Amino acid sequence: MIHPTRTSRRGFLKIGSLGVGGLSLSELLRDEAKAGIRSSTKSVIFIYLVGGPPHQDMFDLKPNAPAEIRGPWKPIPTNVPGIEICEAFPLMAKMMDKFTIIRSLVGNQIDHDAVQVFNGRDPLKPKPGGNWPQFGSVIAKLQGHVEPAVPGFISLCYPCTHPPYNEPGAGFLGTSFSPYRPIDPGRKELGVREITVDRLADRKTLMKTLENARRFADTHSSMQSMDTFNSQAFSLLTSSKVADALDLSKEDPRTVARYGTGNPKVFIDENGAPRVPQSLLMARRLIEAGVRVVTLNYSKWDWHGGANNSIFQREKEDFPALDQCLSALVEDLHARGLAEHCSVVVMGEFGRTPKINGQVGRDHWPQVNLAIMAGGGMKSGQVIGATDRIAGEAISRPVTFGEIYATLYKNLGIDVANTWVNDIEGRPQSLVEQNASPIAELV
Repeated sequence: MIHPTRTSRRGFLKIGSLGVGGLSLSELLRDEAKAGIRSSTKSVIFIYLVGGPPHQDMFDLKPNAPAEIRGPWKPIPTNVPGIEICEAFPLMAKMMDKFTIIRSLVGNQIDHDAVQVFNGRDPLKPKPGGNWPQFGSVIAKLQGHVEPAVPGFISLCYPCTHPPYNEPGAGFLGTSFSPYRPIDPGRKELGVREITVDRLADRKTLMKTLENARRFADTHSSMQSMDTFNSQAFSLLTSSKVADALDLSKEDPRTVARYGTGNPKVFIDENGAPRVPQSLLMARRLIEAGVRVVTLNYSKWDWHGGANNSIFQREKEDFPALDQCLSALVEDLHARGLAEHCSVVVMGEFGRTPKINGQVGRDHWPQVNLAIMAGGGMKSGQVIGATDRIAGEAISRPVTFGEIYATLYKNLGIDVANTWVNDIEGRPQSLVEQNASPIAELV
């Protein structure tokens, strides 16, 4: 029986705001042990382009369309014959053989909501009690962690000020399968509340935070009598592997420079979305440390235009920064022998209107969207699907969110046709919508 005076001390292990009530890492470890979760080295890095990127300005240009459709950008050839992309992505163009562009992602929502991006479910369709879990939570449930001192699912997503842009959570699986978040401005324990993505690169701040945690352990006798799972949880929080992965001072400065720094004046935009290329480098380091799924959000792409904020002004800033950090990530994975095992997926919640509006922006467009995939042993150097002459509708090989997620599950060694998770009423639920299958062109 737990002594009542230890409640607040055990609360020390409930780190951050990880879903309703917070995530108890010791509970997560205990649940996984009961489930007999198996190990694997397959992994996924999921990059959410918050707000919906302009597909026709990036990877599906229409140079022969009218000016009000095509915009100012010109296509350039890539190292894959026949594939052209925007001139603002020259680094990706030189290694297009390592990417796949999906130009025909359909079934998108019309309003801002991160739910479909993170779990592949149409937010307007009926939901089970407790709601659908996001992808990383399902993986945490089915596969758990590779080793006790490293979480199976980590989120580097910076909480946005508007809830529609935030990750949907663990849903009916429960908070034990929420991600561990090293970045949380609302955190109060361990002094971690002062850490954001940019500060994680500051070795002094990071080491001070971990020292606070260790000092707490040394000076509180209750830590000496923790059960096995609480002990594992504390080990996870102060793990040198996790700490090292988040400490960019341990990285080769040339590699850090390769990812870029973005625009330091707009580290966090008006909606709380980070524009920090180093978060992609942290994701790679966490994958190397043994994390199965890392999610992150990058910049804010809801460019309706307006005074001093035209879509093309933002594109001139964000396109080169994304080109640099995304090409660096995929190049890094290949150089380190991780590309066969780590899948990368990049997408937002919908596309943008073919016609440029009167405010020099593009509005929401659910008819078609794009996605970029790399690694995971997938067949790369290709374009899947096509749109019409104004990039307004998919005219060949429409791809659904369910197919993308079925592909990711397959890459992790999970057969979506024969695997289910039980909802809060004990009913088995499929992992993907409409019994979707993995994308044949990729696998």
